[in-house]
Amino acid sequence: MYLIYNVYLQFDLGVILTFSSFSVADLSTMPSNSEVVLRYIREAIVSGVIAEEEPIRQDEIAKRFNVSKIPVREALKRLEAEGLVEFIKNKGAIVTKISDTDLAQIFEVRVMLETKLIALAIPNMTLDTIEKAKEICRAFGQTQDLGQWARLNWQLHSCLYEPAQRPYMLGLIRSIYDKIERYLRIQMSNDQGKRHADLEHWKIVDACSEKDIKLAEYLIEKHINHVCHDLYVLLGSTQNSSTSH
Repeated sequence: MYLIYNVYLQFDLGVILTFSSFSVADLSTMPSNSEVVLRYIREAIVSGVIAEEEPIRQDEIAKRFNVSKIPVREALKRLEAEGLVEFIKNKGAIVTKISDTDLAQIFEVRVMLETKLIALAIPNMTLDTIEKAKEICRAFGQTQDLGQWARLNWQLHSCLYEPAQRPYMLGLIRSIYDKIERYLRIQMSNDQGKRHADLEHWKIVDACSEKDIKLAEYLIEKHINHVCHDLYVLLGSTQNSSTSH
């Protein structure tokens, strides 16, 4: 975003130059150092570059971005609030590991919140809502980028839930998605998992288009439980593979 100013420069000779279309960057729209670092660390965590329980070295990150450790600490504190990072005494910040029990409970909460929101949203959905959802589904089916899949997955769900007009509940769901995005990427990196998600998304959108609340609730619950099951299988096979070597 840019601000346009009329700038007048007067020199000793009395000549005045006018730059009526001189453009300068609006620095208020620029991300802060901590925001830039935050995005970098979050992407490194959700993409698996920094593994679970691996330390996050503040000195290295500060050096990479040529900043002090202050914006790095600020970023880590925000990630701690999101549940992606935890601070261990005498060890510093590490990537949070979600236990199997916690992961199961997270998906239980998703079912409760998302079935409620879809039921509240459907009566308020318009043709524009359905068309936007279909457009996202088409994009989801076409992309091969894991990060883009995750973004489109959230865009679809939020598109379907926003008509419920429950911003607090939607915010809770968003915080859950942020916390488990690295696991959702694992599920969608599997070809079968992506195909299942793609097919289930279309069925949910069709149920919403038909204003069939009961069917949409059932499909949302089935979809979430399917993702949870796939994750347990994939994570279990990964752990077994790592212990066998």
